[in-house]
Amino acid sequence: MGLTKQYLRYGPAALFGLVASARGNAAFVALRGEWGRCVAVPACEHVFVWDTRKGEKVLILKGLKQEVSCLCPSPDGLHLAVGYEDGSIRVFSLLSGEANVTFNGHKAAVTALKYDQLGGRLVSGSKDTDVIVWDVINESGLYRLKGHKDAVTQVLFLKEKNLLVTSGKDTLVKWWDLDTQHCFKTLVGHRTEVWGLALVSEEKRLITGTADSELRVWDITYIQEVKDPDEPESKKSKGSSLGAEENTGEDETLELDECPEERLLKCSKVGSVMREGRDRIVTLATDRTGKILACHGTDAVLEVFSVLSEEEVQKKLEKKMKKAKKKAKQKSEEEPEGSVELSLQEEIQRVTNIRASAKIKSFDLILSPKGELKIVLLLQNNIIESYNLNLSAQVPQAVRASKITIGGHRSDVRTLAFSSDNIAILSAAAESVKIWNRSTLQCIRTMECEYALCSLFVPGDRQVIVGTKTGKLQLYDLASGSLMETLAAHDGAMWSIALSPDQHGFVTGGADKCVKFWEFELVKDESSIQKRLSMKQVRILQLDEDVLCVRYSPNQKLLAVSLLDCTVKIFYTDTLKFFLSLYGHKLPVLCMDISYDGALIATGSADRNVKIWGLDFGDCHRSLFAHDDSVMYLQFVAKSHLFFTAGKDNKIKQWDADKFEHIQTLEGHHQEVWCLALSPNGDYVVSASHDKSLRLWERTRELLVLEEEREMQREAEYEESVAKEEQPVVAGETQGETGLAGKKTIETIKAAERIMEAIELYREETAKLKEHKAICKAAGKEVPLPVNPILHAYGNITPSAYVLEVFKKVKSSELEESLLVLPFSYVPDLLRLFNEHIHLGSEVELLCRALLFLLKIHFGQITSNHMLVTVIENLKKTTISRVSEARDVLGFNMAGLQYLKREIEAKDEVTFFADATDRFEEKRRKRKKKEKMVLAVV
Repeated sequence: MGLTKQYLRYGPAALFGLVASARGNAAFVALRGEWGRCVAVPACEHVFVWDTRKGEKVLILKGLKQEVSCLCPSPDGLHLAVGYEDGSIRVFSLLSGEANVTFNGHKAAVTALKYDQLGGRLVSGSKDTDVIVWDVINESGLYRLKGHKDAVTQVLFLKEKNLLVTSGKDTLVKWWDLDTQHCFKTLVGHRTEVWGLALVSEEKRLITGTADSELRVWDITYIQEVKDPDEPESKKSKGSSLGAEENTGEDETLELDECPEERLLKCSKVGSVMREGRDRIVTLATDRTGKILACHGTDAVLEVFSVLSEEEVQKKLEKKMKKAKKKAKQKSEEEPEGSVELSLQEEIQRVTNIRASAKIKSFDLILSPKGELKIVLLLQNNIIESYNLNLSAQVPQAVRASKITIGGHRSDVRTLAFSSDNIAILSAAAESVKIWNRSTLQCIRTMECEYALCSLFVPGDRQVIVGTKTGKLQLYDLASGSLMETLAAHDGAMWSIALSPDQHGFVTGGADKCVKFWEFELVKDESSIQKRLSMKQVRILQLDEDVLCVRYSPNQKLLAVSLLDCTVKIFYTDTLKFFLSLYGHKLPVLCMDISYDGALIATGSADRNVKIWGLDFGDCHRSLFAHDDSVMYLQFVAKSHLFFTAGKDNKIKQWDADKFEHIQTLEGHHQEVWCLALSPNGDYVVSASHDKSLRLWERTRELLVLEEEREMQREAEYEESVAKEEQPVVAGETQGETGLAGKKTIETIKAAERIMEAIELYREETAKLKEHKAICKAAGKEVPLPVNPILHAYGNITPSAYVLEVFKKVKSSELEESLLVLPFSYVPDLLRLFNEHIHLGSEVELLCRALLFLLKIHFGQITSNHMLVTVIENLKKTTISRVSEARDVLGFNMAGLQYLKREIEAKDEVTFFADATDRFEEKRRKRKKKEKMVLAVV
């Protein structure tokens, strides 16, 4: 069947106009080994790495479709873990910018990520209330910890102990023992959601931030320490005395112990540190050393605190004791010893408050070896600010080091326009107008303006006109970037502006129920000799309702006006006589456009429908349900009856006005799309959204077939439904605190299908081989065996080796879930193959991992199957011998590497001292030379 109509696909070309998304968190990253200079920030589905000194984008970590919700750099600075809105986690290499590992386990957005001290494990918390611990090296999930009843807000590993502490919106702080994978303590001393956690004082203090202005401080006492007989009594009693002093009794501290006894640690409330902010904590964090604590609420103030170390506390205590003794001598009274205590406010001291230029969404801080604190703030209005704070100063004051703003607007872009040569793009928001170069995506002009609602390029592309919310027309000159003229055009908001087809003027419509006609003119300024462009009002059309949109027909005979009464009125342009009324929409028409030949008018409304009308009689050709929310913008492609619509449902759609068919959907924006603009040649579409991003879409040479597009859409819907299905139940696993880390996805199902196909091929080939042997025996001679094309493609390997190849290609993070959906009928063959390959010593680690998991989930069926008894016996022997061999090899290699390390260190020390001697000699030579010169002068 031949194609009836061919369409060309539009694809994403670029994302620009965005400095950082306010959804995720900012984090310092080490590029080329330097900490404190580069910062990683979320940018819709991507991650941008900015150089704060130069204000340049140095790296883009490209995402897929979902928005970034959380970032965490690894301790070695080589990797960045990125959590997404759909619950997936990807680990990027900062050297190559590639995503090495993908983890799928959460069903909702990832809200917290943290690496352990060595960077081998990663823990994630999510809105689905689960906490999952991942093995980064093996690229697999270890286990899922269930216990929170609401979204997890923060997760922290304890450095020395194998413990984890988590907080949630369910007001609980939970302590987890990772050796036994269970929650052994729950702190319920909070009345509201716990939004932040921080460990300070060498992990002997826990600080929690909630919805009030208190930072609650908890003393952690490890049981092993309490049992230590050498520990001084004063240290033990210190926490309790502080508690008596500071805890006012406002918050009662309760502890739920899920263990019959406290065998790991005790956690008791010491008191509270008051914040200046009265709202909830948004972010609470320490630097990597734990010396500096900082927090902020929903306002623009970051509060910085300093936490004293044990030595500093002891010094301060001694000073206080001396003062107390001095006072006692003066008063000739004897003070009882041990009554001098440091208050909590003295141990956790306020350093300073940093006021940013807008609301803070997140921050990160790093303490340099010189004692300078570097702070980066991610602000709500698309800005990154970095501050330096000298802690050694008498009164530390934060100095703003840099501010990254040029790459975007402070507020949502409400209007877009293309220049006539398709090169320049205009975007205007509440505070500024920016001109972008389409090919380089660089901002080439920024001009201050009032709240812009509509705009256009003046013919010649040297000036632009912007219509504002206050009803003013602002004319800007692009060469100088200056405001040339401001006219008060309407009494209310100016909702629409349209250039006349003869390019001699334009028409505007506003909330004052007027349509005004303007013409361009050249006027002479008193100050200059040259004439400049201006505009004058020539006619006015008074209407009964607010005007929302105006459009000229291409021959300039008709003018379409959309009104607040849900109708579109068509007038003759020359006489302004009424011609047609288009009624049928249930809510006001927010946007419309007329086709290039003047035959059709398409109207988009807040009732989510698009109607296509004939402009000769005003008859409605078709009503299309276009979007799931209001249709915000509509524009025809040049010289065609195809048009684009933008909606509040985050989507941009392309339609055919002749066939009344939906052609394609451009998905990319994560929030409402406010406006779009098509280039005059129809090759480019630019769109602006509430997520602060501008996106450029390009017409490709790829043909788009509607049937294929519908098929792809159905497949995508099926994949989504698979992800939402109930997870398979593991036999023998109780619905307790722990579970499998992974989840069922379309990838795990495909991997299971590939394994099944490989086993089927193995069965067929084995049967063929038996049959072939029988034929050869009957014939009494060797008959050639036909080769399977798949095995031939793999280099004539055996069927069992092919199954192993397929197994090796399953992602490490998806292995368990793939085996979980594998039917039991394939398991006996798999076990026999495992026995064969383990015996040969190939992929012992991978096969043992799969074997143990299969034994765990199919234990009952395997043990009751007499056919598998010998297989299991053989596996027992081969696995134990091969695993011990692998362990010996590993031990030998480790010993060899440690020996090499010691050798290198010994050599380095020698070199180091040799260098020092050389430097000393060089200094001495220079000093002697200087002395000689001085003597010569004398």
